Amino acid sequence: MKNKLSFLILFVIFLFLHPNVSNADNERNALINLFEQIIERVKNDYVEDIDDKELIEKAIDGMLNGLDPHSGYMNEKVWEEMKIDTKGKFGGLGIEITMEDGFVKVISPIDDTPAFKAGVKAGDYIVQIDDTPVLGLTIGDAVELMRGEKGEPIKITIVREGQDQFEIKIIRDIIKIQSVKSEIFDGVGYLRISSFTEQTESGIKKSIKKIKKELDNEEIGYVLDLRSNPGGLLNQAVKVTDIFLEKGEIVSTRGRDSTDTIRFKASRGDLIKSKPLVVIIDGGSASASEIVAGALQDHKRAVIIGTKSFGKGSVQTIIPFRNPYSDKMAGIRLTTARYYTPSGKSIQGKGIEPDIKIEQGNFEPNNIKRISESDLKDSLDKEQKSDQNDSDNVSVLKERLLVDFQLSRAIDLVKGLNIYTK
Repeated sequence: MKNKLSFLILFVIFLFLHPNVSNADNERNALINLFEQIIERVKNDYVEDIDDKELIEKAIDGMLNGLDPHSGYMNEKVWEEMKIDTKGKFGGLGIEITMEDGFVKVISPIDDTPAFKAGVKAGDYIVQIDDTPVLGLTIGDAVELMRGEKGEPIKITIVREGQDQFEIKIIRDIIKIQSVKSEIFDGVGYLRISSFTEQTESGIKKSIKKIKKELDNEEIGYVLDLRSNPGGLLNQAVKVTDIFLEKGEIVSTRGRDSTDTIRFKASRGDLIKSKPLVVIIDGGSASASEIVAGALQDHKRAVIIGTKSFGKGSVQTIIPFRNPYSDKMAGIRLTTARYYTPSGKSIQGKGIEPDIKIEQGNFEPNNIKRISESDLKDSLDKEQKSDQNDSDNVSVLKERLLVDFQLSRAIDLVKGLNIYTK
């Protein structure tokens, strides 16, 4: 009896000293009990049979997705696809998406993918997938509907600003991403990054080396094109930025607590030797792209042109779990921090404002072939046929600049900066 009384006194003292802990525990237990009751009711009364695994996975995904559009549950299948995604090869349409106002919003299509070729654009809203309305679906549900085997068709219904609702038919394919592409425009090196995968840093370094070799180290400067780049791996964004900086902070991530701040800094060595650099961004430039643009802008290492970026400045941590149902790996994406540029500006919801705003405009290539004096029959000083391929290449590049207004202005700006620095 004495022992029982002593225990009761200690328990009362514990409740008195720790009322919040006790109340929190009681509330949590009550909510877990409510959750279990709802699961049982759904299992018993839902219009179709549904197993525990599906119910629990949907509940977890709904809980995470309810926090923000970028958190979510990855079952075994999605987990495996995620590992493939970061290596630059995966199946699907080739679009980076988020959820906004209950609909799927396209952050950007990825270069040379089925969605890109079909005309899907950054900022498009997908309101229907085949015959299924998107309203009411989670982002996981929408992704699952858009997945499929290579060669399978899919029809998506698009709402685009300034246009009536319309449909686009796309054939699913295996997406192989070439993260980096490069060209030379009249002595200016052009570097295009479509997404940040494991190959991006090495791809940029190889491209710069190739451009230097072709121009005998006499390149005027560089254009870094980050348009419609949905982002990717943080470490690759840091490494790419480091290529163009001698020193200084690149980006910081800040979590819920002040002690959760992590700073990433540049090491010595600007690979392009301080030559003029212009970066192009647009509304499809997100996450890792914004980190690069923001750092180069804050350090005044590059001039940023184009239009305001997407504003996705949150950090998702991938946390693995072993699924007890299958003993296979699954995981969650959980938003754990926000990105900040070196000057301390948050990217989240704000984006990067370009130094010079340049709209792309509706520039369409002219279908009529342009001719010059040398194209005329029996023209004097007509070029020999052996030079025709070089001439054709120059014509293609010039045609590209006539169509791509932002790129044309970027190259002009690099030339102007080169003259100014001299």
